[in-house]
Amino acid sequence: MFGLQLALGVAGLLAAAASLATVIASLHHASHRAREVEISGLHFTYPSLNFAAVVLVLLAAVGVAALAVALRASWRQRRDYRRFMRRMGIVGSLAGHPTVTVIEDSMPLAFCAGFLRPQVYVSRRTLELLSDEELEAVLAHEHHHLRLRDPLRFAFARVVSQALFFLPVLRPLGERYALLAELSADDAAVRASAGETGPLAAAMLAFEGSGPPEAAGISPERVDSLLGELGHRRLPLWWAPASLLALSSLAALMWRSSEVASAHASFNLPLLSSQPCLAVMTLLPLLACFLTLPRRDWGRRVARTLHVATGH
Repeated sequence: MFGLQLALGVAGLLAAAASLATVIASLHHASHRAREVEISGLHFTYPSLNFAAVVLVLLAAVGVAALAVALRASWRQRRDYRRFMRRMGIVGSLAGHPTVTVIEDSMPLAFCAGFLRPQVYVSRRTLELLSDEELEAVLAHEHHHLRLRDPLRFAFARVVSQALFFLPVLRPLGERYALLAELSADDAAVRASAGETGPLAAAMLAFEGSGPPEAAGISPERVDSLLGELGHRRLPLWWAPASLLALSSLAALMWRSSEVASAHASFNLPLLSSQPCLAVMTLLPLLACFLTLPRRDWGRRVARTLHVATGH
């Protein structure tokens, strides 16, 4: 599942970069071929494009938007994670488990966090709430996430699903992988309990009863899995051909348009006046509006970002 998501994400980002490179290669500087217009005594220029070039410009705009969103989403992931880590009160390592870090928190928490060097964290309340068998099951669950570097995989899924909006299949694919990752970690916890589902189930119920609503992440699929019903693990096979068809169509359109595209422009940007002061004066109100936008509640965003990497 993650291999398919990785392949689609990389292919989509390469297609976005290729669309931009194709437009740059098709654009020719020829001031005498550029269009000119005069409005109220001001001289403007805009490029001369045929229909194929217009299509390429639109594809390049989509590519630039996708790459910009990918960079912005990656930066936000890292920033929110670092803010989250700074707010945690580290107590020390768990006795007998040097790879597990104890944090000071009154809520029952157990999660795996970290992109390049993930770690397992549990709160003091978790140690007070769970029995030894239940704690071992929870730690086995989280260590499974750590071995597979699931926090990094979840972050990649969020970035590509936001950036590659022209591949809407990536979002349900990421949600499906998140569910399967939880089910796989549950299997690891059951194996660590000698095949018994009781310790993990009891831990999940303890988290649900002592924490905020849905803190334990108890879903119908996880309950069915603990009961031995595995039907929901089947993968929808139409996702792969549908996504490949979308990428192939995009590549074919880009290739066909690039063969006949013709674009000529002067050094002035499209619809930009040859008088720089006028352009700056036009952009200043837009910049002021952007700077005065209210800030979002980043605390909630951090919680949502790390929630998918939390297993209880």
